[in-house]
This record gives sequence, structure tokens and C-alpha cells, in this order.
Amino acid sequence: MNIVWFKRDLRITDHAPLFEAALLGKVLPLYIVEPEFWKQPDASRRHWHFIHDSLIDLSKELAFMGASLIIRIGEAVEVLQQIKDELGFFALWSHEETGNAWTYQRDLAVQSWCRTHNINWHEFPTNGVVRRLTSRDGWANIRDKRMAAPIIQVPQQLAQVSVRTHDLPSKHHQIFGIDSIGYVQEGGRTAAIKTLNSFLKERGRNYMQTISKPGISARHCSRLSPHISYGTISVREIEQATKAKLLALQDNNDQDAFYFRKNLHAFLSRMAWHCHFIQKLEQQPDIEQCCMHPAFEGMREPYFREDYFEAWKNGHTGYPLIDACMRSLHENGWITFRMRAMLVSFASYDLWLDWRKTAPFLAKLFTDYEAGIHYSQFQMQSGVTGINAVRIYNPIKQSYEHDPAGKFIRRYVPELKSIPDKFIHEPWMMANDKLAYRMPIIDHAAAIKYARQEISARRKQEGFSAESREVNKKLGSRKKSAKKPDSSQLSFDI
Repeated sequence: MNIVWFKRDLRITDHAPLFEAALLGKVLPLYIVEPEFWKQPDASRRHWHFIHDSLIDLSKELAFMGASLIIRIGEAVEVLQQIKDELGFFALWSHEETGNAWTYQRDLAVQSWCRTHNINWHEFPTNGVVRRLTSRDGWANIRDKRMAAPIIQVPQQLAQVSVRTHDLPSKHHQIFGIDSIGYVQEGGRTAAIKTLNSFLKERGRNYMQTISKPGISARHCSRLSPHISYGTISVREIEQATKAKLLALQDNNDQDAFYFRKNLHAFLSRMAWHCHFIQKLEQQPDIEQCCMHPAFEGMREPYFREDYFEAWKNGHTGYPLIDACMRSLHENGWITFRMRAMLVSFASYDLWLDWRKTAPFLAKLFTDYEAGIHYSQFQMQSGVTGINAVRIYNPIKQSYEHDPAGKFIRRYVPELKSIPDKFIHEPWMMANDKLAYRMPIIDHAAAIKYARQEISARRKQEGFSAESREVNKKLGSRKKSAKKPDSSQLSFDI
């Protein structure tokens, strides 16, 4: 008997564990709802809403193949032990998972249990992430070969094992918390294909032109990120579909086709960065809690201010674009990369908040939360990697550049709805005692001056450069850029 354990791979197409297990005999498709996982500080009911949609879709797909998705509620080891007691020995099949510290420890526990009980656990690579990579120098070639490999087909039929199942918990079950979550992007394979097709047909034409805009980017970015995070579609499927679109456009010489191709090439480069960042966590799981460069440990922790943290979390900092972005995240669960980076920059440099406090909070807001990308990006945007240029975003400058008319600000900060355009980015410049919007909680120029001094002092410590070289050797990109070495990473957005 073969148990296929679905985790963050909620599909049947391009699913190696399912395909291989089906070749060998009876298959039990299993999804485990793990209560302890949902108690973690980076888990939220918003994630479950997307997963719930995806499991409904997955159940329908499996039913067409003659199988039922088995739901069990409990911790993974105890669930597997229960099934063994009920049905006897089995082989376990799954994708490798590069998740947070909790899932890492859970997988170690499952691995230990499998060894103790003589259970063969067959794990398959996920997208371009390489387990037990000996050298980062060859990673890009491995990823490219995987992306070019044929898409794994769906088994024609599954021989089902009969076993009891729990009901799928509702979207509002208490297991997943009681947070108010606003809108959640629709999950499931059907929605993933629809989203990909609309991006390749029309929405992707203006991908790069709008990628930094806080409002309109919601339409022209791919919006595939949560589908990739929960595996309703594979990166390989997306890459091959995008390249097929590029092939269809190659003989079209008009200006529109030229720009469409340019935008799709930019999108493909960001797909590669997606795997690159997750590879960092795969190789060094402790980057969820430890600075990549140890020189930055202890830099912010003693100065944490709860009042600043609360103001940032709730969008009450007195900086219109910062507050609009945070309130938008609460409402929608998604915002474009530049605005995410700006939020992290403001928290890390202006408010001097430790990234280990701010990262779990934003993880709960992002529908597309992916631990490997999340913590790598947080460290990079907080200036603690030792291998990336320090990028500090000026929230006023970003506001003028990316929301010049204040349309986005007015949508999410109604206190400023009727303020004149000339003051929308700096409302404190307007003489109005009755303005229902707070003054900035921090002076940006003064805060940034202090931040630069502190980071510079750490970089001047003895041994800093040698340690940076070691970090780069293990985790750094091997791609060369003629201009700005880190510009691709800083514009990462799918």
C-alpha cells in the first residue's frame, strides 16, 4: 500500500510522488490537518482559507480518478501510526518540503518514525530546490534542467484503499484561529489555471510597467504566488506555459508583441529567483531565527518598542503610503514587492524593529507566505545578510513616485480622503488642526542617519568581510549583473 502525503503540493498534475506510487499498487491520498502547526506565529486563518479551496479542488480531481482524499486531524507521526495500526505496512510518498522551523522538526520526527518502523519514505524534489546540495555553483544548471523536463502526467486511474476519514474542517474552524482576515484570493487548481491563462493572454503585457505601483500591480502581476506556495500548480508548468507563449509571439514583429515578450522574460527571471531564495532556507534552516551574518545579532533586539510595533502593524505611523500599504494588506492579503520591501525597510530602519518580530506578523497577512522567500527577503531588506547592498526606502519619495495622485492612499486611509493633492504625501505640512491623521511617529532623516551609523559600525568589525565571503559562498547568487549586483533580487516579485 502507498500513502501519498499531500503537503504544499495540492494538485495531481506534475506530481511525481502520486505518479510513481500509482505505478506500484493501491494508493491512499492523505492530507493531515496538524493543530500544532496552526498555533505557530506565522500561521493564519487566511492561509487555511486558500488551502481549503485547494483541498476541495484536489478532492474533485482525485474523485475523477476513482480515489478519495483522506483527511486526518492530528500530528503527523500519530496519524501515520494510526493508519499503520489500521491497515498494516505501507510506503510513504511525498514532495520534499522547505518550510518553517516547525515543519522541519516535524519532518525529522516523521523520518525517525519511518526508520523505527521500517517504513520507506520516498521524497521527491519540489520545483528547483535541491536537497543536500554540495555546491551552490551548480545550482542554476540543476534547476534549469528540472524546468525543461517533461511535465509528469496524471495517473489514468488510482486503486483506492478504503479507510476512515475525518470531515474537512470548515474555513472558520477554531483550529485556525479567530483573526479577522479580510479578502482571500481564491485557491485551487481551477483558479490557478485560470489565473495563469489570463496573465499570459493579456494581464502580463504591462507586468514591468506596473510592478512597483501599489494599486494597479494587483491586476498586472501574475497573482500566481499563493498557487505556487501551496502547489496547486508547479513552477515547471508555469515556466513551460510562459515559454510556449513566448514562442507563439516570436514571429510577431509589432511593438506590442515586442513589449509583451520583454515583460514575460522579466517574469521568467523572477520565477528563477523564487527557487533561489527558497534554496537559501533549504541549505540553512536557521535563517528563520538567526541573521545570515552573525555580526548583526543583538543590533536591534534591545531597542524594540512595542508602541512602534503596534503603530506599524495597524497602519498608524503617520506616513500615508506606509499606512495605506499595511491597511491594504490587512484587507487583501497581497501587495506588490516594492511596497512589501518598503514596509520592511520602514520597520527595520526607521522604527529599528527586529526582523524576527515583524516577519511572523507579515507572514500571517500574506496569502502567498512562503517561508524560504519570506525570511530570506526579510533579512535582505533589514540589512543583516552581509552580502547585499543596504537598501533603505524613503516612504515619502516612494509615495510621490508610485502613487502620485494619492489614489491608493485615499482608498485605504480615509482620514486623508479630502485632503488636497499637494499635501497627500506629507499631510503634516498642511496647517489644519482638525486633520484626523496622526503626525509621523518618527523623523525619517534622523532615524536613517542612526541606522546607517549602526550598520556601518557592524560592517567595520574585525572579521566581517571574511564571514561575508562565507555567507556568499553558501547562500549567494552566482548570476552576474553588468550594473547593480543585487537589482534582480530587490525587484523580485511574481
